[in-house]
Amino acid sequence: MDAVDLIGPLVVAAVAAAGATPVASRLALALGLVDRPNDRKVNAREGIPLLGGLAVVIGCTCGLVAFHVVDGGAGSWDRRIVTFVVGGAALFLLGAWDDRYYLNAWQKLPVQVGAAALAIWAGFTIEFFTNPLTLTTHVLPVWVSWPITLFWIVGVTNAMNFIDGLDGLSAGTGAIISATLVVICWQADQMSGVVIGVALLGALIGYLPFNFPPARIFLGDAGALFIGYALALVSIQGYRKAALMTFIVPLLALAIPLLDVALSIVRRLRMGQGIFDADRMHMHHRLLEKEGSQRRAVLWLYFQTACFSVIAVSFAQLEGYSAYIFLAAVVILTVRLLRNLGLFSISLEESTVEGSRDAAKGENT
Repeated sequence: MDAVDLIGPLVVAAVAAAGATPVASRLALALGLVDRPNDRKVNAREGIPLLGGLAVVIGCTCGLVAFHVVDGGAGSWDRRIVTFVVGGAALFLLGAWDDRYYLNAWQKLPVQVGAAALAIWAGFTIEFFTNPLTLTTHVLPVWVSWPITLFWIVGVTNAMNFIDGLDGLSAGTGAIISATLVVICWQADQMSGVVIGVALLGALIGYLPFNFPPARIFLGDAGALFIGYALALVSIQGYRKAALMTFIVPLLALAIPLLDVALSIVRRLRMGQGIFDADRMHMHHRLLEKEGSQRRAVLWLYFQTACFSVIAVSFAQLEGYSAYIFLAAVVILTVRLLRNLGLFSISLEESTVEGSRDAAKGENT
C-alpha cells in the first residue's frame, strides 16, 4: 500500500460522516436520544441530539470499505479489521443504550471486557517489554500479556469517554491522536493500524464541524466509546515491538485522556470517593474555569494533544539512552504544566486559590 492510497478512503470516510450527521441528528430526536443537562454537565442547552457517534461509525465503516476496494480485497479486511468492526459495533450499541436509559460503570464493564477479549483473540496484544536497565527486550508470557492488553483497551476506551465533557473535545482530540498513531503505525509497518486509523480520522474530520463549539450534536457515550476502542487497538498496533521502550510512543500520543483518568482516580481516592463517581473536576472543567469559554478550553486541549503527538512521533526515532533523557525532560515539563493548571488540587476552589497565588507571585517578581 502506498501513501497515496490513503487519500481516497480518508475522503470517503469524511464525506460519509458529514452526510450521515444530519440524518443521525433527526433520528436521535425521533428516538428521544437527547442530552439532559444536570448539575455535573457543562452543557445547559436542552434537547441536543446524542447520536453523533452513529455518523462516526458510518463514516469509519465507509472508509474501511473504501480501503477494501482500493486494495482489491487483498487482505485489507483481515481478522483484525473484522474484529474491530464487531467490537466497535458492540460498544456503540452499549453506549447508545446508556445514552437512552443510563447504565452505571459496572453494568457497562462486561461488554467492554468482552470487546477487549475479542480484540486480543484477533491478535491485538502487547507482547514485548524492554528492561530499562539492561536494554534487553523480553517476550511477555500470555498470562502477563493478555491482562495488560485487556487493561489497556478498557482503560483507553473509557478515557475518551471521560474527557467527552466539552463540545468537540473528544472528537477533536481523537482526530489528532488518530493522525499521530497512523504515522506511527506506518513507520512500524502495521497496516491494520493504518487502515483503522485513517478511516477513523476521516470520519472525525467529517463529523467535527457539527460538534465544534457551539455543538449542534453530541457524540454521546456511543460515539466516545467507539472512538476510544478504535484508538486503543490502533495504539497497540503502533507500538514499536523492537524499540527501546516499546509502549512509550502510543502512551505519549494518548497522554491527555490518560492523564485525565489518572488524576481523576487519584483525586477521588484522596476525597474518599469511588473511582467511578462523577464530578466536575476533570481537566476540561479546570480549563473551562480558567479560560471562561468552551471554545478556548477546547482549543487549548487540542494544542496540548498536538504537542504530545509531535513528541510521540519524535520519540519513535530515538534510540539508546537519549530516549530516556528525552522522556525525563517530557515528564518534568508535564508535571510542571499540570501543577500550573492546578490539576493536582482536589477541588476547583483549591485550584482557583493556587492560581491566584501563582499570579500574585508573578506580579511580585
